[in-house]
This record gives sequence, C-alpha cells and structure tokens, in this order.
Amino acid sequence: MINWGYYIFDDWRAARYTLSAGEPLIRWMIAYATSIDELAWFALLFLFELETYWLSDDALSRVKRFIFVGIRVACYGFLAHTLYAYWVEYVEIVDAVLLPAATMVCDLAGQDFSFLRNLAYTEISAGNCNALSAGGALFQIGGDAVVTDTPGLAGVRGLAIVDLVEATTWLAVVIIIELVVVVQERGTTDSLFLKFSNHLTIALYSVLVFVTGYWIWGGHYVYAWDELLWIGGFAAIEMNLSEWRDELHEAAVPG
Repeated sequence: MINWGYYIFDDWRAARYTLSAGEPLIRWMIAYATSIDELAWFALLFLFELETYWLSDDALSRVKRFIFVGIRVACYGFLAHTLYAYWVEYVEIVDAVLLPAATMVCDLAGQDFSFLRNLAYTEISAGNCNALSAGGALFQIGGDAVVTDTPGLAGVRGLAIVDLVEATTWLAVVIIIELVVVVQERGTTDSLFLKFSNHLTIALYSVLVFVTGYWIWGGHYVYAWDELLWIGGFAAIEMNLSEWRDELHEAAVPG
C-alpha cells in the first residue's frame, strides 16, 4: 500500500510534464496507468486469496459468484488498459522526433521544455541546461514538451520494453491461476495441464525476477522492491493452490 502511494505520487510527478489541461480522459488514464494497475492487482490478489484459501472448501452461491466475476472482469479490463498504455508509451518513444541538428538543450531553456533521463524529468533552464546533456542529437518524445539525447532515448526505450514484458508476464501468470482454480474446483488433482502449468509458472516467475534485476541495475529500487512483494504475494497463492490440491487428493483416496 505504501508503494502504491509512491506510484500515485510518481505518476503525478511525471504527468506534470506530459499532460496539459483539456487532455482527453484516455490520456489521463495512460499517465496514471501504473497507479490504476496497482489497484486492480490489489483486488485480484484479494479475490485469489479468498478463492484459494478461505473459500476453497466451500461452494460459492450464485450471487457471490456473480460478484466475484464482475469484480474480476473489471480488474482484467484495467490490466488490459495498462498493457495498452505501456504500448502507447513505447510507440511514442520509438517514434521520437529528431530535432534539427543545430538544436542544443540550452536553446530550449525558458520554453517549458523538460529533459528526460531514466524516467526522471528536469525542467530545462538557463542554469541547468549545460549539465543535462553532453551534446549530440536531441529527440522530442510523443509530441510533448519533453526531449532527451541518444543515451536517454536508449534508456527509456529499454525501460518501456521491460514494462511491456512485465505486464504481459503477469497477465500470463493470472490466466494460469484462473485456469488452475477452474480445474481444481471440478475436483481434478492430477492432469497434464496442472503439471505443465507448474513448469510454465516457474518460467514466468523467472522472467519477473529478471525484470527485478533490470530495475535494480537501472536504480529503480522501489519498482524492484514492489516486484518482489508481488512475487511473494502470488507465491502465497501458489502455495494455497498446492495445499488445496493436496486436500482434494486426500479426499479422493478411499480410507
């Protein structure tokens, strides 16, 4: 929850440089995609904990099932939006406009431009412009008053790719959990799908550990810490599923 508060602040801080009054709602949602994403994950984690531990031995009523499905559909809608937002940001970075060769960072001082490097925005002024870049090509990102140099562009492009990989991987993780829950609700404890899902889940968590390492390498320690917390949270869900499967197996064995 503390990390979520940090993300809201972080999104707000970046939005000051990428949004202006009169922007459509979708642009605001894209700017606050991480905060919205985190809220959806909280709801999903709570639902999975209910289904795989507290309610794993109880049949859900039709009303409860309807409520669960409704909340889950809304959460997946927000997660799909996150993936879309990350894709939009990636495309904007890839399509960054090369400014005229004669343009220097100091030429943009006093024009409400900001300089982007490693997700940090700095408003360009006459006092700091010489320290922001060592020179070379400058790129404008997404039509906003945001510029960066060649190393800065490579850095944010790498982070955008990692965001896409991370969001896609987590979606794959929860889809597998959803399917496992459905299979185990039918009383199945041993199947080729369950064995395959175990191996695939390990591979997906390995990707998330790599993402964590990438963020540590880039100096984004809060992102890395938050990722480890979510991996731990869903590891608890995986243990719930395993214990539930053991209980089902024991109940199916005579005597």
